[in-house]
Amino acid sequence: MPLDLHRRALVADTHNDLLIAVAARPPHRWASFFRDQWLPQLREGGVKLQVLPVFIDDAFRPEGALRETLRMIECAHVIAEGNADAVALCTDAAQIDAALAEGRIALVLAMESMPGLDASVELIPTLHRLGVRVASIAHWGRTPLADGSGEDATGSGLTSHGVAALKEMERLGIVFDISHLGASGVAHVLELATRPLIATHSSARALRDHHRNLTDEQLRAVAATGGVVCVNFVPDFLADDPAGFTLDRLVDHIEHIAAVAGVDHVGLGPDFVREVLTDTTPPCCEELGYGEIDPLATLPGLEGPRGLPLVTEALVARGVEEKDILKILGGNVHRLLGEALR
Repeated sequence: MPLDLHRRALVADTHNDLLIAVAARPPHRWASFFRDQWLPQLREGGVKLQVLPVFIDDAFRPEGALRETLRMIECAHVIAEGNADAVALCTDAAQIDAALAEGRIALVLAMESMPGLDASVELIPTLHRLGVRVASIAHWGRTPLADGSGEDATGSGLTSHGVAALKEMERLGIVFDISHLGASGVAHVLELATRPLIATHSSARALRDHHRNLTDEQLRAVAATGGVVCVNFVPDFLADDPAGFTLDRLVDHIEHIAAVAGVDHVGLGPDFVREVLTDTTPPCCEELGYGEIDPLATLPGLEGPRGLPLVTEALVARGVEEKDILKILGGNVHRLLGEALR
């Protein structure tokens, strides 16, 4: 029964860094590498809507950040063009629904921070023209737009450029992503936002006191915008002890967010990075800025998209109603993008 439910569900993953791994190959291999390495995993995991973040490693910053941003965006377009029978890069709600109706995986392009732009807010429309529909403005550290959660001690909100970026994203119809944004920045965004927000890969701070997670107050505030908080599967964001790196603990976070924000405001943002990191930066990863977390740790069975049916099985075992499971697996994210990308 759980597997049947999973197959019927619209499973949405709001954060998989697979573009890093694909773009690391020569351009003539981008489409085929995705088809051979990632498409089978997405299909086995039942993923029907995949958000593809563009993340720029520190090695490219600052001089090469814009060039690498454009390279990864081009990589996403090549993936879609070279696998048009299986996936579609979507820029609006109608395209997402058409891809789903045709049995193709709907891909939505995102930005994880925007290091290639720095303070050049006037380039955000360029990203929109290239297909970006979800974006955040900070990662772990400081940017010209805002501070990431690793800089929470500064207590700073958005810069004037960050405020302008939020307004421009709302004007264009780019969904603002608060994952990685510092606590004061989140508060600032919540004061200013007029459209639904998303946290593409954040968990519950009440269950794991980590600066990458959201407090109950923040969860309720995101829900009040009509937004969705998508639970991160990285073990260090779920528990402070390896004994708690379990599927049950992941479900605890899902249920907590559903209880606090409402079941209409929770989704899945797995942040599957183990394969990406081991594939592109062995032996990894002192230089990548992950600080106190182990980026190669995974929950048993959830090393990648293939394991997603386990989440459905665990939700069923926990007694979550089928209609709510369908919302959690992707219905809520589909609704949000359907409303935002018109």
